[in-house]
Amino acid sequence: MVEALKGIVNFLTAPAILITLAAVAFFLAMRSRTVWKPRVALAAGVAGTIFLAVSVFDANFVLIVKKPDNIPIVAMLFLVGFFVWLAMSQALANDDRIARGEPVAEVSDGESEKTSVWPNLVYSEMLSMILVTVVLIVWAIAFKAPIEEPANPARTPNPSKAPWYFLGLQEMLVYFDPWLAGVVFPSLIIVGLMAIPYIDKNPKGGGYYSFKERRFEITTFLFGFLILWVLLLVLGTFLRGPNWNFFGPYEFWDIHKLEALVNVNLSEYFWVRLLNRKMPSMFVRELPGMLLVFLYIGVLPVLLATRDPLLAIPLGRRRSVTVIPGLRKFYKGLGAVRYSVFVVLLLSMMALPIKMVLRWLFNLKYIVAMPEIFFNI
Repeated sequence: MVEALKGIVNFLTAPAILITLAAVAFFLAMRSRTVWKPRVALAAGVAGTIFLAVSVFDANFVLIVKKPDNIPIVAMLFLVGFFVWLAMSQALANDDRIARGEPVAEVSDGESEKTSVWPNLVYSEMLSMILVTVVLIVWAIAFKAPIEEPANPARTPNPSKAPWYFLGLQEMLVYFDPWLAGVVFPSLIIVGLMAIPYIDKNPKGGGYYSFKERRFEITTFLFGFLILWVLLLVLGTFLRGPNWNFFGPYEFWDIHKLEALVNVNLSEYFWVRLLNRKMPSMFVRELPGMLLVFLYIGVLPVLLATRDPLLAIPLGRRRSVTVIPGLRKFYKGLGAVRYSVFVVLLLSMMALPIKMVLRWLFNLKYIVAMPEIFFNI
């Protein structure tokens, strides 16, 4: 029975299944108020704690989770979950206050709440400093520092992992060329965060928590943070093992495990497998991929700006489920220039999960592959 449950967990943590379930659970949670109630959050925290407490009796699980490098990641998962719940619960509470015509919680009697730095703030900071110091001292005594021997070119660690805060970028390198994963996408992340105040000029939700007034913005940000960053850290920390293969949380990290993967470019799928023809010259060969990239970057933004929703599944008379929402209201509110910047950043973010799923399901390596000129997408 126990081994069967472990097998189920290992199956569900396969990357394609895990990211799909995580994305579905995320969007369902963002559409539900029940998920953010204290009793549900408490139940989720207790379930996570029980799962961790029971799993430490598995030898393979312990080898991964109890590594000194990985212990902060385990704590981070609980802290991220708590603070996301705290922010969303406060935002929904403020939405209820606004609906009733009451001031938000951050405002009292129509004036912003104010407090003195001394002694209130300084006192709280001193207590926090003492608490963190105690935790770090206990941590330093209980666990050895993860310091390894000096670098030896004749002995490379397997797997060779970046520091935890770069594991998301290292995971991106699996699916994109280094110039994209190491230069373009990190630059877009930084530039995108800097551009948010200039793109989004909605005055609502400024200075107080609110979800209803900034539903799309908060959902998009949390999807990028939780699914495309925190989840990538989990994949890189706990599920990536020797030879950079995926392993379940209860699976032994066998260095001899070999994945039967044959990465195939889109041009080979199109010319060889579909048309059964010999590969043509470079630019003709990559026309299908270049066409797809053009449709994604050049045509899709126009369709999103003109149709709302872009794709909906009818369920009956006057009922439908939106699969791909349109961005028509954003185009009208932002204007052509700001909308163009916004949609390019949005599509660049969504390119990561799309490419990941294509790699996992179809072993698709590159949509456009031009190694002759060192250009791959």
